[in-house]
Amino acid sequence: MELSDIQTFAAVARTGGITRAAEELNTVQSNVTQRIKALEAEIGTPLFERHSRGMALTGAGKRLLPYAQRMAALSREALLAARDDGEAKGPLSIGSMETTAAVRLPPLLADFHRRFPAVRLSLRTSTTADLVAGILEGALDGAFVAGPIAHDDLTVTSAFREELVLVSARRWGSLAELRAGTPESGPTALVFRTGCTYRQRLEQIFVEFGWPSAARFELGTLDGMIGCVAADMGVTLLPRAVVERSAMTGNVTMHPLSPAHGRVATLFIRRRAGHQSSALRGFLSCLTGADDIIAA
Repeated sequence: MELSDIQTFAAVARTGGITRAAEELNTVQSNVTQRIKALEAEIGTPLFERHSRGMALTGAGKRLLPYAQRMAALSREALLAARDDGEAKGPLSIGSMETTAAVRLPPLLADFHRRFPAVRLSLRTSTTADLVAGILEGALDGAFVAGPIAHDDLTVTSAFREELVLVSARRWGSLAELRAGTPESGPTALVFRTGCTYRQRLEQIFVEFGWPSAARFELGTLDGMIGCVAADMGVTLLPRAVVERSAMTGNVTMHPLSPAHGRVATLFIRRRAGHQSSALRGFLSCLTGADDIIAA
């Protein structure tokens, strides 16, 4: 098997489609398609089921995926280990949920850049599920995700604690008013794409409120999410720290939730096995020394 084919397969499996995989791999869609077809021909069975919304793994694809993730991760680790002379330099790929990147990471990233200017840091925002997959297949060196996370191949460090709040347009002064003033099916749930932990929590809350059939509307940016809430298009679930500024200007209303729904830990995850680069060790030193990091 060609390693490039394996890496392409892992990217398509994680992103769920040719277009997203091509964007992530910085190549054209035809090249991704060609590599997947070549791998399927070599194995002798389809790895994906094609449908209108993207691509889903077949049974063979599901069996191949963990091996593909390990091969891709090992290849990247080998390259980094060969280049690592003990000085923090070179590339470092960090992933994060968009909410964490917007509020928690700027001071941390600024401190890291001052201390380790030779490191070429890149930050990718996505859902928790996508970021976990990125770590497992070696596309990311570390990532900030919503807890809890339990995986034998991952090392977990506690980073931040967040209070989640239900966010509505400002005309809804309380949850009681919101529940009384919306249709029986409930308000529209404004969410990030599937794989977002906050989306899963919001859907659980809607079930408890008696709104299991409420409409979902997916958005791709945090600013777009808050803007649609302010326009009374629906409600969403976000960390209080993300929403406070908009709430202070009167654009939206924050509704506190019970601790069971409103408390969540943000975790920093990385692969347990393999080489830990000097750049990643430098990042971890900044992370553990940050003022708002919680104790592990």
